[in-house]
Amino acid sequence: MPQILVDYDATLQDFLDRRRFARELHALAAQTVDGITVESCKTRFRCVDEAVIAHDEPQQSLIHVDFAILPGRTTEAKSALSRAVLDLVSSHTASATGVTVHASVDVRDLDASYTKRVVPATGQR
Repeated sequence: MPQILVDYDATLQDFLDRRRFARELHALAAQTVDGITVESCKTRFRCVDEAVIAHDEPQQSLIHVDFAILPGRTTEAKSALSRAVLDLVSSHTASATGVTVHASVDVRDLDASYTKRVVPATGQR
């Protein structure tokens, strides 16, 4: 926990430093929400080859962050995290000049069935 998925379209491929964004996102989450640690954050990125926004006008791009956390956080805490993540997204896509960036964030609860296991590396040389 948390499980983070960032969907973005190919228009942003050259502008988004994914590893830097993830590191800053993990630190931001740990600072914003009680119980979240940097060590518990896991982020995946998924580049979408095509996206159609509104009337399919050129120079439009999208990025959406799906942020799933364990239940128990207040709506206010989730909203604060959403706003902070959206600000971070904006700062990381600001260099995409000439492109209108449609950014969104959804902070949601993981289902009660969520489970995980961390298997430590073995046999390292």
